[in-house]
Amino acid sequence: MGTDTPDAADASSTEYAPTTDAPSRAELAARIDELEDALAEATADDGDKKMSIIATKGTLDMAYPPLILASTAAAFGYEVTVFHTFWGLEILHEERSKNLKLSSVGNPNMPVPNVVAALPGMDRVTTKMMERRIADNDTATIEELLETSLDMGVEFQACQMTIDLMDYDEDDFYDGVTTGVGAATALQDMADADIQLLV
Repeated sequence: MGTDTPDAADASSTEYAPTTDAPSRAELAARIDELEDALAEATADDGDKKMSIIATKGTLDMAYPPLILASTAAAFGYEVTVFHTFWGLEILHEERSKNLKLSSVGNPNMPVPNVVAALPGMDRVTTKMMERRIADNDTATIEELLETSLDMGVEFQACQMTIDLMDYDEDDFYDGVTTGVGAATALQDMADADIQLLV
């Protein structure tokens, strides 16, 4: 009985027959190069990564976070700006930064109850305890962290309004500190930054 249907062998050979327009090895290599170039262009940085930090506190424990974050970010290639306002200016003051205190009252991590922490002289005791711990652990001082950060290109800015309000002498700040900076400049810096932090 006659039929027009090809036998199984013919169907198999037709279905799996290699096409003649398959790309050559050279064409595949060229296409891979094109894709790698396109990927590199798509993932390229638009510019330097930026971090903006606002430092508002001037106690010993709160002086460390902006300095550690700033120096670490700078080590990772970030362009870092730290805007110091109100008590945060104490960190930039060459003499006062060496005598920052640690408050014992209202600090839940202090190993003494508030009623004891409120006694006269307790801030001095807790400050000495922290300074001893810093020295025993060979942790960098505030001065060392600040000078290291300046050497790494971190820009420390002093709020001009606070300088005027608190009657700071600009000559008493560390060399390299930028003075005369207003809130508008700080806001613009934050708007342009990839990371913004308030400490």
